[in-house]
Amino acid sequence: MYFDGARTEASLVVGAPGDGWKVAMATLGFERGVSTVGQQIGFARELDAVIDLARRNGTFDDPVIRDRLAHARTGLEAMRLHALRTLSGDGSTGAMQASVTKLLWANWHRDLGELAMRVAGATSLVVERAPYELDDLQRLFLHSRADTVYGGSDEIQRNILAERVLGLPREARP
Repeated sequence: MYFDGARTEASLVVGAPGDGWKVAMATLGFERGVSTVGQQIGFARELDAVIDLARRNGTFDDPVIRDRLAHARTGLEAMRLHALRTLSGDGSTGAMQASVTKLLWANWHRDLGELAMRVAGATSLVVERAPYELDDLQRLFLHSRADTVYGGSDEIQRNILAERVLGLPREARP
């Protein structure tokens, strides 16, 4: 969507006049990247809930489930360390860091939602009460499906990295 010749009061302008695209990209960069620091607290709670359920229902004894839970825990720690490294940087690689961070957290969270359903087993297919009340892990699964789309889909993030960071030719546009 383009707004040519848009006008507003000077006090309502965010950034310099004509820099709307820069402001929009900076906002998306925050959404894709640095905002994950706060999200990680919620991610850790969700992972702990999945682990608790696995212990309660016996799926924790399944070596495949236990391996996936360990993989999720190490993935969360890698995400935390990546976020800390990003915050301590000089900002010169902002687009790259934001895209890498978005790919990391969105795919990790989607995988956690899938793991939650695997741990819950057949009960994950049933709602608690009519008409359609979901439990926390069912909501985790359904919400995490959107993580790889909003804020720029995985495909967009990979294109940003390919074109702006690696200098590869732009993808052909229709």
